Amino acid sequence: MNEGSGNPPVIDYEGSDYQTSFWEEGGREYEDLCERTALRRLLPDQGQLLLEIGAGAGRNTPRYRGFQRVVLLDYSLTQLQQAQAALGKNDAYIYVAGDVYHLPFVDQLFDGSTMIRVLHHMQDPLAALRQAQRVLKSGAPFILEYANKHNLKAILRYWLGRQDWDPFSLEAVEFTELNYDFHPRSVRRWLDEAGFDLKDQRTVSHFRVGFLKRTIPAGLLASLDALFQPTGKWWQLSPSVFTRSIARKAQSSGSGEGFFRCPDCGTDLSEKPGAEQLACPDCGKTYPIVDGIYDFRG
Repeated sequence: MNEGSGNPPVIDYEGSDYQTSFWEEGGREYEDLCERTALRRLLPDQGQLLLEIGAGAGRNTPRYRGFQRVVLLDYSLTQLQQAQAALGKNDAYIYVAGDVYHLPFVDQLFDGSTMIRVLHHMQDPLAALRQAQRVLKSGAPFILEYANKHNLKAILRYWLGRQDWDPFSLEAVEFTELNYDFHPRSVRRWLDEAGFDLKDQRTVSHFRVGFLKRTIPAGLLASLDALFQPTGKWWQLSPSVFTRSIARKAQSSGSGEGFFRCPDCGTDLSEKPGAEQLACPDCGKTYPIVDGIYDFRG
């Protein structure tokens, strides 16, 4: 965990083997396939510049092949180094270490954005969503995934007296430090307050049950899940929910120029060819470029 002065704390996966231990060796092929289906159904087939918030080691990045360029943003430098080792150094990918509460990009830069398995780490989800909206062009799609407290398993456990927290209440539940489950109504309200128009909801991982995952092949189970995902338009009872929203027109029109901005004071930053850092002309902060990865953690 990292906590700056006066800022919400953020999860730091620095030095973690999360990609290997959780995904590749953690028995989560079913969840990965379900998420692939949801992304394929919600994200446009093509676009120019996509922002992947919380990219980690790049598990989902290859699924955005329709976009000409993808910016991978994560707080962990080592996670981005793993993504870079897997995806390579080329013009298709830009690697950025930064804080979701202070995105280091100019206004209305991106043609689309995803935020998968990130919101559940947000102590202030509305602030994070407002940042995501700020950097999106008007009308750009935003794909958000969140952990749903109002899932069927939690409801049954509550009714049977095996769980203290109420899955029907709108308050977030922090089941371990900086890991939150949210109520769908709360997330919809935050999206609206952040400047998004909700267009679609898909429920995901309906069959996230140990004995089912052990007895039924992951591909078959994920195919069954795909049949149920569209029901998310009407009710949300699965542990994971995907939403597709559109960014409303922002007050700032954007300059149409620039790429990075200082996350501390908001001044546009210019990059000189071959430079090893970016320097803010107003506040004097400097941000290193570490082997092709822009580090704005400050």
